[in-house]
Amino acid sequence: MALETIQFEVQEGVGTLTLNRPTRKNAIDPVMREELKEVVFSLPQQRDLRALIITGAGGTFCAGGDISVMGAGTLSPEEGRHRMRHDYLSWIETLLRLEIPVISAVEGAAYGAGFSLALTADIVLADSTSRFCMSFMRLGLVPDCAAFFTLPRIVGTQRAKELAFSARELNAEQAHALGIVLEVVPQGRVLERAQQMARCFALAAPAALAMTKRAMNISMNSSLDAMMDIEADAQAVARTSQWHVDAVQRFLNKKPSAFQWPAGLD
Repeated sequence: MALETIQFEVQEGVGTLTLNRPTRKNAIDPVMREELKEVVFSLPQQRDLRALIITGAGGTFCAGGDISVMGAGTLSPEEGRHRMRHDYLSWIETLLRLEIPVISAVEGAAYGAGFSLALTADIVLADSTSRFCMSFMRLGLVPDCAAFFTLPRIVGTQRAKELAFSARELNAEQAHALGIVLEVVPQGRVLERAQQMARCFALAAPAALAMTKRAMNISMNSSLDAMMDIEADAQAVARTSQWHVDAVQRFLNKKPSAFQWPAGLD
């Protein structure tokens, strides 16, 4: 597919999706939205894909929606809701439901929808230049791209309200302190760290990863009984996998596991 505003490539099981409008700080316009939807909808069918990295070109993750083409007041509430729910948000939901690990590699601004997009990942990494802001209130808008779902689950309801109400900016260390960012790395090295992790995931047991991710994602809305059943069912499946059989044999033969988490950057 010919892409104008994003880049997507897969190498050794790791997909990298790069927002590529650096002159507009990778702000999301209608063309980018359609291209993101096209690429994201294709991901569940890519059976060799083991991990996904989302990043931005030119030292910026994403400045949010492109205000210059938003068309304020041009749609009725009904038309606007339909476009958001069935067009704009459909690919976000697919992204959140992916069974592979997703890593956001953030540098520079992650504002508005850019912040929300980063939160769709399982792991958010940031370099020292990163800035995060739920900027919607500055424009009289509400958080979108599933931020109502993701942000409270990460920082808690009260803090999520404060970040949305105030539209204040967080630097990388502040985002790390709130649990939004897993690791802060030196400037210019966030993609390198994301690739380290993604290559590690590419060597892990895909079924175990998928079942673990799904269970974790639904745990906050499920009962203890439901989670115990999910755990029992998932473990029964995992124990039958060839990956598990090989891992046990490697252990018995005193060989290192094929799965080794990367300690960090040198």
